Amino acid sequence: MKLAEREFGRLYARFASGQAADAEIAALEPYRVRRAVFLAAGFGSRLAPITFNTPKPLVRVRGKRIIDSLLDACLAAGIEEIYLVRGYLAEQFDQLLYQYPMIRFLENPVYNETNNISSALCARHLLSNAYVLEADLVLANPGLIQPYQYRSNFLAISKARTDDWCFEVEDGVITQEKIGGEHCWQMVGISYWDGPDGEKLARDLKKVYEQPGGRERYWEQVPLVFCRENYQVAVRPCEDGDVTEIDTFRELKAFDRSYDIG
Repeated sequence: MKLAEREFGRLYARFASGQAADAEIAALEPYRVRRAVFLAAGFGSRLAPITFNTPKPLVRVRGKRIIDSLLDACLAAGIEEIYLVRGYLAEQFDQLLYQYPMIRFLENPVYNETNNISSALCARHLLSNAYVLEADLVLANPGLIQPYQYRSNFLAISKARTDDWCFEVEDGVITQEKIGGEHCWQMVGISYWDGPDGEKLARDLKKVYEQPGGRERYWEQVPLVFCRENYQVAVRPCEDGDVTEIDTFRELKAFDRSYDIG
C-alpha cells in the first residue's frame, strides 16, 4: 500500500536525522531512487571558446569539473547505478572512470542532428525510479539529491519574474511549461521519475521523437507538453544558488574569476 505523502515526509525526516527504526527504513524502500541518468551529449556552444576542445560538463569551475558536484551528490545519496549519455567529444568522458568507475556510458550517435530528446531516447528504458540530470549544472546544495523520492518531480525556483524556462503550477503540480513568466517557477535541470512514469516515458519519448518535428523537441516537453495528460509532475522547490547553470562564457567568468583574464 502506498504511503500517504505526509507519512512519507515524516519517515524521511526521521531517516535524514538518523532516528529511523529498521521498520521505518523498510517502509521507505519502495521509494528508493535506483539510478541516475546524465544527459551530456551536447556541444555547449554558448560556452565557446572553452568548449571547442572540452565537453561542457568536463569544464573546470573553481577547481572541479562541472559534473563532479552532481556525481558526488549521487554517490553521497547511495545512488551508484549511474548512466551518462554522451556524444560530442565522447571519448573525453572516459577520464571520469578514474574517479567514478561505476559510470556506464550510452552513446548518442545523432546528438549533432537533434535536440536533447535523442539523448533521453537512448536511456528511455532506464528512467523508472531515476533522476534525470543535465550534466552541466554546478550543484552547491548536494542535499537536493536525496535517496528517496515520493513522486515524479522537477526541481524549480519560485520567481516573481523570469525570462528563462519556467512552469505554471497548480496545487503543486506542473500545468504548463513556457519561456518567461511572472509569479512562476523557473526550471532547474534535475528531475525524478517514479516507476510508472518512467515506463510511460519509455513509450512516449519514442512516440514524440517519431512524429514530424519530434527530433527538435526538448526531452522534458514529452511529459510536460506533448503527453501532459499522462503525467502529474510535481514541483520540488529549491533556492537561488542551490544549482547554477553556466550558459555563456560571460557567466563562467562571473562565477569563476580565474577565467577573467582581461
